[in-house]
Amino acid sequence: MNDYLCKKIEMAKISINLKEGTVKKQSDIIIGIDLGTTNSLVAYIKEGNPVAVKGKNNKNTLVPSIIHFGKENQIIVGESAKEMLVQEPEKTIYSVKRLMGKSFNDLAQFQNYFGYQVIDEDEEKLVKIKVAHKYFTPIELSAEILKELKLRIEEELNAEVFKAVITVPAYFNDTQRQATRDAGKLAGLNVLRIVNEPTAASLAYGIGKEMDEVVAVYDLGGGTFDISILEIKDGIFEVLSTNGDTFLGGDDFDRAIIDFWIKKSSLIEENLIDNKEFNQKIRLEAERAKKYLSNHKQFSTTINNIDFSITQEEFNTIIDPIIQSTITICEKALKDANLEKKQIDKIIMVGGSTRSSRVKEKVTQFFEKEVYDKLNPDEVVALGAAIQADILAGNQKDILLLDITPLSLGIETIGGLMDVIIPRNSKVPSRAGRNYTTSIDGQTNLKVSIFQGERDLVENNRKLGEFILKGIPPMPAGIPKIEIHFIIDADGILKVKAAETRSGVEQEIEIRSQYGLSEEEMALMLLESIKNAESDMNKRALLEAKVEAKNIILAANKFLKQNQSILNKEEIQQTQILTLQLKAVVEGNSKDDINEAMRQLNEYTHPLAHKAMDATIAQAMKGKKI
Repeated sequence: MNDYLCKKIEMAKISINLKEGTVKKQSDIIIGIDLGTTNSLVAYIKEGNPVAVKGKNNKNTLVPSIIHFGKENQIIVGESAKEMLVQEPEKTIYSVKRLMGKSFNDLAQFQNYFGYQVIDEDEEKLVKIKVAHKYFTPIELSAEILKELKLRIEEELNAEVFKAVITVPAYFNDTQRQATRDAGKLAGLNVLRIVNEPTAASLAYGIGKEMDEVVAVYDLGGGTFDISILEIKDGIFEVLSTNGDTFLGGDDFDRAIIDFWIKKSSLIEENLIDNKEFNQKIRLEAERAKKYLSNHKQFSTTINNIDFSITQEEFNTIIDPIIQSTITICEKALKDANLEKKQIDKIIMVGGSTRSSRVKEKVTQFFEKEVYDKLNPDEVVALGAAIQADILAGNQKDILLLDITPLSLGIETIGGLMDVIIPRNSKVPSRAGRNYTTSIDGQTNLKVSIFQGERDLVENNRKLGEFILKGIPPMPAGIPKIEIHFIIDADGILKVKAAETRSGVEQEIEIRSQYGLSEEEMALMLLESIKNAESDMNKRALLEAKVEAKNIILAANKFLKQNQSILNKEEIQQTQILTLQLKAVVEGNSKDDINEAMRQLNEYTHPLAHKAMDATIAQAMKGKKI
């Protein structure tokens, strides 16, 4: 298995000039990226030390994770975009990391937080963001931030870079990690590794090189919180437990200040509460107040001729419940690791929100020892990512690199799409699974086709094998629950299992010989995936929109057939018109037109569905007493 790692590193020496469409040799620079909710950074190893890169003005290493769509959809990222939060909030996207891998159902209670439009066409589907007449996924928007970081370091180095390590919260699930990886690919980056932020932070502090330790990494960023307990022995990092909340962070401090001001002020008019421009102004001032109160006793400001103020004591009182939420999560992480507080050797503070003196005070009280906060908490993760990149480049021998899978493994789904189950660079041995269902009423057989590669369409990847799961009990589409598991053992043998959980029907296949690819073939597949990333993502988005639209058309027709007696003539006709309009645009090649037609149909039929449900309940309860 050790020669696998060598192959990967040699393969990465080839890179692509996406503008010219040419392949050329590049220097072995691997960058480290902290893709954050509020700010993002890029770092690299310079003269043996990790360095966070500053922009052209050489002032700040932080790039605000904000995207603004200007005239003719010109995209601006960073400080310039942040300035547009007040002027054009509906065209300025922030906290996109909070949307990664999320459905609208996950975000429903936070809808008012966003100044832009998050589409709720289906509570179970991954969200889309509407800007003007175009629809974007969080992956596409995150890619714009990554492109800005890529440009920043290329200006610093005066050279093109294509290889990166990107960090994510340890609490990120598989969907969120895959979304981050896809964003990197779309930005033209070969993402060599997705690294947990706490592991990166530990590396930045040089922990684990000289002695064995148990470390707690308390990471409170702008939008996410996680606590990870790591045991480090002989340079091997093992996560004993991790816990957190992908919707808890410094942004909640801002929200607490806003709520405090609104409750305290009697001058705010009702119409201002729903005014997006006012909301952005007060949000930015709340962010200023939070930072100022870390070292000052009082903050005052004026917004729309209304005076606002807050003392440090008041600030501490309103954020205490939020900090307590993080302490409760720390308790759970310790319990999961079967450890007591006294067994923790070091507590590392990560994330800009840990600058708050109240946060440091409460964390110190809980762990009963001083915290580590000597490094810039905003930069520590990016610096660690750069160190991890240096390890991947083979420049550090005292930290263990685990064997990894050379290319992604997945199955074919509707529309010929590749659904990755085990991403490339996953450590070996590895096991991962996902749930699927049938697409046709009464379907009794399901073909499982296994593919290897980095392209979004299976036709561009290598087929490894297939089998048919037979004997599924005939049920309506969407009811069967089919679990598909990929298991790679320590010898690199892939086993794929499929089972319908309701009936117990199962089938499996075993694939050997390192999946039958030479080093050159693996390199070519990876290079092709980067070169075609944008067109692949566009094709995938169009195919997914078409599949979703066809399902909605079937559902709409079925709904009309079942509820003719409940709906009036106008409701039936309008639903039919919108369904036909959707059917027409599905034949075209505009993802945005399809999304818009789906939104219109869903928006119109939503109250009709409630009407039908009420009628069904009324009929069921007829003649009964409660």
